[in-house]
Amino acid sequence: MTVRRLRASCICGQLAVHAEGEPDRVGLCHCLDCRKASGSPFGAFAIYPAERVEVAGRLQSWADRNTQRCFCPTCGSTVFSRTADEIEIVLGAFDEPNLFEPTYELWVVRREHWLKTEHMASFTRNREGPT
Repeated sequence: MTVRRLRASCICGQLAVHAEGEPDRVGLCHCLDCRKASGSPFGAFAIYPAERVEVAGRLQSWADRNTQRCFCPTCGSTVFSRTADEIEIVLGAFDEPNLFEPTYELWVVRREHWLKTEHMASFTRNREGPT
């Protein structure tokens, strides 16, 4: 059986990641950090174990709490984040659209009131907290 290998990259193509197989989970985050880092009302990520993701190219990063946010030093595009033993690839960085559909959302206390997400599991803050 062939394992699917997906590519995500920055706008200029200098920084890329290759992920093998399906992600462990796909979700949205409405926390203030994700909102500000993405410049949108939420962050959308496919989360993979770090050992199934290969990074190619130069990157810059900055850390907030326990998350290292990685971006291209040439064009500034955010491509992925690292947390503990996981890589969170930004859905918009994948070279193909419509690969994944989020199944849950975090930090719904910060979700925009006009955003309708009834089909997802919702967590008030992090996944460990109350729904």
